[in-house]
Amino acid sequence: MSRQVHSQEIRAAVYQKLQDRGVAIEDIAWIVKEMQGPYNPELTMETCINAVHAVLQKRELQHALLVGIELDVLAEKGMLSEPIQSIIASDEGLFGCDETLALGSVFGYGSIAVTTFGHLDKQKIGIIRKLDTKRGDGIHTFLDDLVASIAASASSRIAHHDRDQQERDSVVPFLPTLDVPEENAG
Repeated sequence: MSRQVHSQEIRAAVYQKLQDRGVAIEDIAWIVKEMQGPYNPELTMETCINAVHAVLQKRELQHALLVGIELDVLAEKGMLSEPIQSIIASDEGLFGCDETLALGSVFGYGSIAVTTFGHLDKQKIGIIRKLDTKRGDGIHTFLDDLVASIAASASSRIAHHDRDQQERDSVVPFLPTLDVPEENAG
């Protein structure tokens, strides 16, 4: 019989699995700072860390992380059937399921997240590069892309919050009123 898993248990599992796989929140925040720093020179690591934590509260991303990390671990243990075992273990170049899973989780953060994910997937910045190297340090076929999706989503979140703050701080000299007919008039 299955049970309903509480969101706190899922969240704790995500943080634990990231830690177990050698990914610190600060590693991801560093990438966020690299992505958003040119647009906001006053951006702090604290803001980037907070954005990463906020993104990690999203259930869809939590589920994607748990599935992707589990597949990486099973491949490390040789517990997948062929040919998927070899495909994941070698991070086959034409295997796109890892990017597809990661990309699906950035859609909630808009086009900035999508384009940033594409950039990170190609450039392999920071911890993403370390995870992507195939030198006996474990299999991270899914995790490197999922870390890129976290960083891309957090980057987008910061960009949107910065714009919202700019608009709150700006004085709008004049907003025209629209002559909108009242409902049920007449």
